[in-house]
Amino acid sequence: MNRPVLYLFGSAAPPVQQFAEVARSAHTAGFDVCIGLTPTAARWLDGEVPLLEELTGHPVRSEYKQPAAPDVWPPADVIVFAPVTFNSLNSWALGLTHHFVVGVVAEGIGKGIPTVAMPCVNTAYVHHPQFDRSVATLRGAGVSVLYGPGGFEPNEPGKGRPEGYPWQLALTEATRAVRVTP
Repeated sequence: MNRPVLYLFGSAAPPVQQFAEVARSAHTAGFDVCIGLTPTAARWLDGEVPLLEELTGHPVRSEYKQPAAPDVWPPADVIVFAPVTFNSLNSWALGLTHHFVVGVVAEGIGKGIPTVAMPCVNTAYVHHPQFDRSVATLRGAGVSVLYGPGGFEPNEPGKGRPEGYPWQLALTEATRAVRVTP
């Protein structure tokens, strides 16, 4: 039996540094995992890329492929974009696909790929008027945005706790989306 393919995407927020552990958990939950990162997140994890590729069996991607190059990943059954920063969330909702992972999730809406997003933002960012509009836009497009009660709840600026990021919520939602069993 083939494992469902999970695209695990992250942008540059401290919880992205836990991707090796999250990839292991996703594999244990029954997924074939492919990791994609924003350019800044890729720089943050540069030293861990060989480990991430060994854990997943797939290359870690942070850039669009060349037009004639073959796809190096199998097609996604579900996408988890977490942590998704203020910038990436707003870019996605506005359709600004300058980064590979944002382009994939934007296209994923049109392809009907179940997608889970879990922000990692502080309370100063959520007071910006675009944030709520972007969350509403993505939810209206069918994205499961895990934000607010029962999802990610922001901290005051400088008070974040990466170790408390609720990864299990995103993996549970991805599992539910494809009804995978380990």
